[in-house]
Amino acid sequence: MRRRPGISGLQSAAATRDQYRLVGENVAKIRTDLMKEQLETFRSQLEDFARKHKNDIRKNPTFRAQFHEMCAKVGVDPLASNKGVWAELLGIGDFYYELGVQIVDICMATRSTNGGLISLQELCTLLCQKRKAARDPVSEDDCLRAISKLKVLGSGFGVISIGKRKLIRSVPTELNRDHNEILEVAQGQGYATVEQVEKTLSWSSGRAADALETLLKEGLAMIDDGHRDGKRRYWFPCVAPISVAAGSDGLGIDS
Repeated sequence: MRRRPGISGLQSAAATRDQYRLVGENVAKIRTDLMKEQLETFRSQLEDFARKHKNDIRKNPTFRAQFHEMCAKVGVDPLASNKGVWAELLGIGDFYYELGVQIVDICMATRSTNGGLISLQELCTLLCQKRKAARDPVSEDDCLRAISKLKVLGSGFGVISIGKRKLIRSVPTELNRDHNEILEVAQGQGYATVEQVEKTLSWSSGRAADALETLLKEGLAMIDDGHRDGKRRYWFPCVAPISVAAGSDGLGIDS
C-alpha cells in the first residue's frame, strides 16, 4: 500500500508553492515596471520628435498621419484634450476641432441633396475648397480623425463602409444590412432599381421595394420615373460616380 504524505510533507509542498507564487509575482512586477519605463521613454522621445518636426506635422498631411500612428503604438492620443503638452507643442487639438466645425457646416449644407450621407472623398474635396485660404492642407485621414472627435462629443456623426468606399453619416438614421447592400449595388452607376436589387442580391420584390422605399423616405435617395422602360430608378448621390455636389457654389459652404 502506498503511504500518504505526512503533515511535514504537505507543509513543505505548500511552502514550495508559495515560493513559486512569490517568484512569479516578482517577475510579473519587474516586467510591468520595465514596460512602464519603456513607454515613458517612448513618450518622452515622441515629445522630442514632435518638437523637432512640429512644422512638418502641421503642414504635411501624410507626415501627420504617420505621426498619429506612432502615437497610437505607445498609447498616446494627441486629440484627447485641447490642453496639455500636445496642445502646447502642436495645437492639433484646435486644428481638428476647427475641421470638425467645418465638416458639420458642409454636411448640413449638402444634406438636402444627399440625405445626410456623403462620401469621404467628396467631403474632403469640399473641405479643401472651404479651407482654400488656410495654410494647413487636410487629408481624408484628417477628416476621419475630426469626425471621431465629433462622435466623442455625441454629435451623431459616424462612418460606414460600402464596399471600398467610406461614407459619412450626419443624421441619426441607422442603416441596416439591407440598406448597406443596396448602396453597394448602386455605387456602380449611382442608382438602383427594384429589379436590379432582386437579381443582384437574390431578394424578393417585396424586400427590395421595402428597403428602397425606406431609403427614399429617409431622404437618402431620389427617384427618377422618366425612362421608357417604366422602371423607377432610385438615385443615391452619396455613391454616384459623378457627385451632384461637385462644386460648393450653390451649397453655402464657401469660406
